[in-house]
Amino acid sequence: MKTRLLFILTIVLFCGPAFGQKEKKTQTADPDSSGVVSERFLPTTAPLLLFDDNTKTEKKKAEKKKIKKNIYFGEKTKKGYVKQNVRDQTQYQIYNYTTQNRPVDPYIRDIYWIDSRDKVIRNKDFDPARGYLLHGPYEREIGDVLVEKGYYFFGTKHGTWLTFDIKTVLQDKLHYAEGWPKDSKVTYYEGEDKKIEKLIPIEYDLMEGNFFHFHENGQVGVIGEFHFGEKVGLWTEYWNAKGKTVRKREIQYQEKPFTKNFTPYIRAEWDKEGNLIYRKEGLASN
Repeated sequence: MKTRLLFILTIVLFCGPAFGQKEKKTQTADPDSSGVVSERFLPTTAPLLLFDDNTKTEKKKAEKKKIKKNIYFGEKTKKGYVKQNVRDQTQYQIYNYTTQNRPVDPYIRDIYWIDSRDKVIRNKDFDPARGYLLHGPYEREIGDVLVEKGYYFFGTKHGTWLTFDIKTVLQDKLHYAEGWPKDSKVTYYEGEDKKIEKLIPIEYDLMEGNFFHFHENGQVGVIGEFHFGEKVGLWTEYWNAKGKTVRKREIQYQEKPFTKNFTPYIRAEWDKEGNLIYRKEGLASN
């Protein structure tokens, strides 16, 4: 009997802390409890340069300096390909990539990279631990037919992109500047220093991509996404707070464009100090 009690006590002593730790892990903080934002990639100032004529000229010169093999925009690259079966046809994606671990631009929605583990090209959630940014020429072929071609610049579409049908007839021609559609618009506050007010992504005369509005001091004011000219996903407004980024309001829009019978709603609100003052009923706090 004493031996059995001693055995049970030993298990409790050794396993007790483990059970406590396991229970602690399941407890998650309320993401709405504070409106103060500390995310590493959240933009807190407007981009310094965008759609600048001098930059365009320099990029063109860099493109012409492809003296050595697999060097694009001054960056040494490696070549690879992905083979997939699409609708009973073989698709090849031939790409170049850079091993340089360059931080991705937080203003650009689509960052293209090769996932080395899954052998697939992705355009979201770049993870340098498992892949590389596409950089240089890209071609997509179905069978022996070229259906898409263009250039990447550190994971962003850059320059002219062409798409073709299976009869090699040109279907589309788009122009990009480091991930921004060339037709995108920038508005500025009044003044000689030209402080950026809004970044409006435009494609096919429709708003398409990440939208940004900035306070006059450069702090981010509004972040959201357009898809086919429609607001989608979660839009966030921010207070013009000194020294920190504080959420003001989150508005939930449809997840997909043209969703019927969906009414946007305010998800949560915070005061200037980041204290939660409202959350829509029924929302989970985890």
